[in-house]
Amino acid sequence: MTEAADTITLPHLTDALPDRDAWEQQMEAATQDSGYFHSVGEAHWAYLADEGSTLLVSFETIEAILARPGQMPLANSLAKPHGWSVLTIIADGETWFRDPAVYGFFDRQVDDAFFEDFDQVLFYGAGMAGYAACAFAVTAPGAQVLALNPRATLEPAQARWDNRDRAARRLNFTARYGYAPDMLEGAGRAVVIHDPTIPAEAMHAALFRAPYITRLSARHMGDQLEAAFAATGLLPTLVNQAMSGELGVEGFSKLWRVRRNYAPYLNAILGKAEAARRIPHAIMICRSVTKRLNSRNFARRLARLTERFGETEV
Repeated sequence: MTEAADTITLPHLTDALPDRDAWEQQMEAATQDSGYFHSVGEAHWAYLADEGSTLLVSFETIEAILARPGQMPLANSLAKPHGWSVLTIIADGETWFRDPAVYGFFDRQVDDAFFEDFDQVLFYGAGMAGYAACAFAVTAPGAQVLALNPRATLEPAQARWDNRDRAARRLNFTARYGYAPDMLEGAGRAVVIHDPTIPAEAMHAALFRAPYITRLSARHMGDQLEAAFAATGLLPTLVNQAMSGELGVEGFSKLWRVRRNYAPYLNAILGKAEAARRIPHAIMICRSVTKRLNSRNFARRLARLTERFGETEV
């Protein structure tokens, strides 16, 4: 195992972002044969690649797309191996997709019976996009949903305990498509994955409660689960299983065992053990990692711990 930073980060944006006009032309060219790319109001775009009878609906920011090699929606790489179609709503900044133009776009899809043309539909997103995936899934009854670190709402009257996205509180979360858990009514199956060790995450997840919602825990991984699942190679499998409605507690538990080889997770649990002065537990973690993996970092930390505290047993 190679050494890694203690925190998970998304790709860094460059100081000089690529020319947006050129990017729009690239997106239009990519969809000219089957699909479309056009603006949705002043702060969003819609990208459709119509390739097959299975549809992946996703939500992203233009900043994330421009920072990615190829500058295409993440859903493209997830859908291409399966021949799926892709519909991605792209936001210019932290809009939380709270825009009447976006509401109108989804209203038109309902009026045109767009989603009925597909045999399977999955709404997917993470964080802000996870909120949107849940909020707009109501437009496609029977669709599957996979939301990573989703918020239920950022309406201050209902979520004043969440201090992470304070700037977004000025947005209107009481208008149409506002309260995400309610918008999941009619979904085939919704899977919410969160880190319950973060109080705000746990409280949001608790609001997603219905027989058709499955809550899964990824402890100690923070509120950037998409980055973690991408880095461990799990994201395509999670999306594929969610699309087929097969993603559940037992299956996820088996898949997430990969965390035992994932440096950010191991660093996180060791850091928390040390911060809580649970020294025997910290030593146990270091011993386990050094026995299973070639990690000089954990070997050094084990040496420091045992030198300072002795050969403490759990």
